[in-house]
Amino acid sequence: MATLLGFLLLPAYLLGLVAAVVPGQTPLRPHASNDTTISAGLFAELEELARIVDISYCVGTAGLGIQKPFQCASRCSEFPNFELVEAWNTGPLLSDSCGYIALSHAPSIPRIVLAFRGTYSIANTIVDLSTVPQEYVPYPGDDDDNPDHSDFLSPRIVAQTFSDNNGEEPPPADPPKCDNCTVHMGFYSSWLNTRKAILPFVTEAIEKYPTYKLVLVGHSLGGAVAALAGLDFKARGWDPHVTTFGEPRSGNKEFMVYVNTRFNITSDHSPGNKFHRVTHVSDPVPLLPLQEWGYTMHSEEIFISAPDLPPSVADVHYCIGDEDPNCIAGSDSEKPAWGIPSRFKLWELFFSHRDYFWRLGLCIPGGDPKDWYGKYPGHEDDADDGDDGQEVEEL
Repeated sequence: MATLLGFLLLPAYLLGLVAAVVPGQTPLRPHASNDTTISAGLFAELEELARIVDISYCVGTAGLGIQKPFQCASRCSEFPNFELVEAWNTGPLLSDSCGYIALSHAPSIPRIVLAFRGTYSIANTIVDLSTVPQEYVPYPGDDDDNPDHSDFLSPRIVAQTFSDNNGEEPPPADPPKCDNCTVHMGFYSSWLNTRKAILPFVTEAIEKYPTYKLVLVGHSLGGAVAALAGLDFKARGWDPHVTTFGEPRSGNKEFMVYVNTRFNITSDHSPGNKFHRVTHVSDPVPLLPLQEWGYTMHSEEIFISAPDLPPSVADVHYCIGDEDPNCIAGSDSEKPAWGIPSRFKLWELFFSHRDYFWRLGLCIPGGDPKDWYGKYPGHEDDADDGDDGQEVEEL
């Protein structure tokens, strides 16, 4: 099934590498009120994080790589104060993961940044989204036979110093139990594979730069893995700030309540909220896996209501609760008996699912073809120098 669907979607992927005119899309419904508009400061932060996660697509079998100090074929030059710590690639399957760890030094905001890439295995992802859920444990057990890794896998035995702990060892990780919580098996396996590759580097970075903000950002599958990583890091006594773009539903209702509680997500959209889940109109991935399969969303959704790029501040809104009908959940009103509903337009995996401030997923200079919408801020408009000034859109 996955192979057949892959063949069906391959032409759409190939079209993403050449110019294509994309028909306009209409939001499912206008947002209820401008009172929900985010601040200009948060807008700028999200736009920057979108570029940071876009760089992660240079990692992996389909990418061109990232080299030290921080060089790649994409947007690395836009972050001159970044220092690459490590890039990881655990493989090409859904249960594997790609991304990078970087340090953001002054004069930029001091940060330890983990960027989790989405998957190029779109066909396999859609099929595997129907996988059977599995029980969620607040932190996984030490499932690695390598003694060199064991100190990093069990949060109870990590012993590092932190400035906010007066130089003492962090308290033993003892997160509250997540009663009746289940998570998507593929996403959970992806995090288990990832944590073995990255925890030694993250631990060392926190020890060396204890005042740096710990920032996790992920797109698509990477958003689900970033969410699970954030919970794991909190179990270790760390203070992660998580932002996801196009994050799929990753667990049942009890698990999402647990996420909201662990990150102290407030209904007033406090600036202190440390988890933002960004969605975009017509993106089918945040609606998968289906509610009929027992999956739901967590709170602090930020919804981009404009179908075209680039969005303005007025196009980006806070949402209310876990599944605000004025946001991405509003497109999930038709309930199928089973399977993926016909309303899911799979070509949106290559458009709306990747249109988060920029079109994500291309490891090429500038992050996307220069001025492919002809209206990116800070970019020269070549239309005046062209033949007819027609705007050309590329995937």
